[in-house]
Amino acid sequence: MDTIYADLSISMSEFKKNPSQVLRSAGEKPVAVLNHNRPAFYMVSPKIFEMFVDALADRDLTDIVRQRLTQKSHAVEVDIDTV
Repeated sequence: MDTIYADLSISMSEFKKNPSQVLRSAGEKPVAVLNHNRPAFYMVSPKIFEMFVDALADRDLTDIVRQRLTQKSHAVEVDIDTV
């Protein structure tokens, strides 16, 4: 059995009947669209998708910061007013 990462779910056949109604009904909650009782995909609003993209970008930046902190001994001190 697959884990479903949404509080709301709908069958693929019901979803196909009126996808826009499913989106309206869900509001800002993600919806798992099921095919043979297994998640085929998740439907999210543009707002939630933007949150995912921002979180991934933040995660990438965190990785860069951690990597650069390991190279702190090679850093050059500068005066912000002269840059």
